Amino acid sequence: MDRHCENALSLAKYLKESTQVKIVNYPFLPDHPNYQIAKKQMKSGGGIVTFDLGGAQKAKQFLNGLKMISLTANLGDSRTIASHPFSTTHRKLSSDEKELLGIGPGLIRISVGLEHIDDIMEDISQSLTNM
Repeated sequence: MDRHCENALSLAKYLKESTQVKIVNYPFLPDHPNYQIAKKQMKSGGGIVTFDLGGAQKAKQFLNGLKMISLTANLGDSRTIASHPFSTTHRKLSSDEKELLGIGPGLIRISVGLEHIDDIMEDISQSLTNM
């Protein structure tokens, strides 16, 4: 679990620097709205990072461009996996419900795996570059 969390924090910090990414959500980033609570209650920030690319078309291009990272609707594996909650896990919710939950058409969810962080970031970087 420590490796999941270390990789996720590194990935979240990397994504914060990307000009293609609109929003990054990870509880151990200082600008997360629940950062102080997370630091008090958690040893680390967990293995899930979400980020918004600003629209469904960009999300689709990003997901289609991944080479190493697998696409799936479920989370939790030793390998890094990506999902698009808007069209998978939350597709049956109304637009209002999705909005309330912060599930927009450009949201990507990454369950960060145990691979070397450089390999994870390389796959994400090349996909962002080719959008």
